[in-house]
Amino acid sequence: MKKTLTAGFSILLLAGSLAMPAYALNVGGVDVPDTYSTMGHELQLNGAGTRSKWFMNLYVGGLYVPEKVNDAESVIVADEPQAITLHIISGMITSERMTEATMDGFKAATGGDLSRIQVEVDQFMAVFQEEIREGDVFDLVYLPDIGVQVFKNGEQRDSVGDLEFKKALFGIWLSDRPAQKDLKERMLGKR
Repeated sequence: MKKTLTAGFSILLLAGSLAMPAYALNVGGVDVPDTYSTMGHELQLNGAGTRSKWFMNLYVGGLYVPEKVNDAESVIVADEPQAITLHIISGMITSERMTEATMDGFKAATGGDLSRIQVEVDQFMAVFQEEIREGDVFDLVYLPDIGVQVFKNGEQRDSVGDLEFKKALFGIWLSDRPAQKDLKERMLGKR
């Protein structure tokens, strides 16, 4: 009887562990899933890191792609399903600060010329108008012929732009002038 109970308990433990979501790594206290599913596409975690400023960790950013890649430019220009997730880990991030930092990122990624995507940038920035709290998660999912799907805490908030807009958006983290160099390296799986 004791062997049967032990074997049964072992089977339950194994079944329970198989039912748990798979996490590739823990970054800044955030369990970052190793895959991202969207509209029939299974993306894999390319890399993730923490965005810091003034010695404070602000958010964990993860990059999901169809196949692992370590070249930033190929990610930026690829017309294929991709996603960037942002897990807010600081109460210091406010709507105003996120808006300002994102605008600075767009300017850096485009060399200051937003003329071709200004309407899309304005539309995208509206997502940050409502209060942002520690624990919020933003998913920025690019799908060819659909554009960038913007989710907050799993709820779709908007669909913005096309490939041109996606290049600028992903360029915030992956361009030659990224939001943070070591975050870029981590998202590219180089660290």
